[in-house]
Amino acid sequence: MTAATWTETRVFARRNLEHIRQIPEKLLDVTVQPLMFVLLFAYVFGGAIDSAGGGALYRQFLIAGIFAQTVVFGATITGSALADDVKKGIIDRFRSLPMSPSSVLFGRTLSDVLNNVIVLVVMSLTGLVVGWRINTSVGEALAGYLLLIVFAYAISWVMAWVGLLVPSPEAVNNAAFIIIFPLTFVANTFVPLNTLPGPLKTFAEWNPVSAVTEPARELFGTLPTGRLAPPAPEGWALNHPVAYTLIWAVGVLLVFVPLASAQYRRSTSR
Repeated sequence: MTAATWTETRVFARRNLEHIRQIPEKLLDVTVQPLMFVLLFAYVFGGAIDSAGGGALYRQFLIAGIFAQTVVFGATITGSALADDVKKGIIDRFRSLPMSPSSVLFGRTLSDVLNNVIVLVVMSLTGLVVGWRINTSVGEALAGYLLLIVFAYAISWVMAWVGLLVPSPEAVNNAAFIIIFPLTFVANTFVPLNTLPGPLKTFAEWNPVSAVTEPARELFGTLPTGRLAPPAPEGWALNHPVAYTLIWAVGVLLVFVPLASAQYRRSTSR
C-alpha cells in the first residue's frame, strides 16, 4: 500500500466513524443484541446448564463465545454499509475521483475493526458485571482480543464482497443471518462440544468459529472445568486452534480481497 493510498484509506475510515458519531444508533445491533444474549444465556440458561454451580462456571465459559459471535455478526456492518453506498450512488461518485479504488474498501474494513474494538470493550464490561473474569496476564488477554479482531477483519472482507454483490442492505443482513447464525451456534460458543450429537460435533470441531473461541478462552484463562470441561479434542483444528484460525483468516483474505476489489470496479448504483 502506497503512502497516498494509506492517506485515502484513513480519510474513508474517518468518514465511516463520523457516521457512527452522528448516528450512534448504527451500533445498536452489535451492542444491544450481544448484551441481550449475555443476560439471556447467563441467567436464563446458565442455571440449567450449570445447576450445581448456580451458573457461575457457565458465565466464565460463555463470554468468549459471545465475543466470537459478536465480532462475526459485527462484520455484517461492512456489507450493509457498502450495499447502502452502492444503492445511493455514492460508490459511483467515489469511482469518478482520482484515488485508489482499494482505499474505499480498506477504509471501510479498517473502520469496522475500530467498531469491533468498541463493541469488545462494551462486552468486556458487561462480562465483568455478570461475573466473568480474566485469569491470565495482560499480554495474554490482549492476544485473545487481537485474535478475535483478526478473525473479524477477515470476515468483514467476505461481507464487503457480499455487500457489493447483492441489491440492498436488507439482502446483506438476510444472507449473513442464514450463513452466520448456524456457524456461531453449531460451535463451542455456548455449549461444550461433547453435548452435540455426532454429525454436529464433527462440524463444530472444524468450524472456524470454534477455533477462534477456543484460544480466546485459553488466553483469558476461562477454559471450562468440572462439569463443563469437554474431553480433549481429537481433531487437528482444536488441537491447534490458533494456527487453524490464522490459516482461515489468511485464506479468506487471499480470496475475498481480490474478489471484493473486482466487484467494486463492476458495481454501479441500483
